[in-house]
Amino acid sequence: MTKFISIMEDFEKALDRLEEALAVEKTEIVRDSCIKRFEIVFDLGWKTLKAFLQEIHNASCASPITCFREAIKIGLIEHDDFWLEVKNIRNLTIPTYNRETAEEVYATLPVVLKHFRELYRLMKKENS
Repeated sequence: MTKFISIMEDFEKALDRLEEALAVEKTEIVRDSCIKRFEIVFDLGWKTLKAFLQEIHNASCASPITCFREAIKIGLIEHDDFWLEVKNIRNLTIPTYNRETAEEVYATLPVVLKHFRELYRLMKKENS
């Protein structure tokens, strides 16, 4: 099993777990759980993309932004402000806990999930 296939399976499970959490009625605990699951989706998403680019396209990248840019460059994903903004959303979850910021991040998660599901679908399709 290649690194890409292995991490791709983990990425799919993380997407499912985020979707599952977003389907639950929102409470502070659910919101915080969704944010943590988003962090996992983001980290696995860009690392899966990195492995995909290396194994399928012989391209390299070292950070989320460079991986998203490379994916745009090869035509896997379209140039969309989301791919540059999602890193900013991820950065908001790191420094300190702030309820207002948590609410803002939580509100973006359905869109985040949609984009990362599409990224997953495109990588899987191209690898088939």
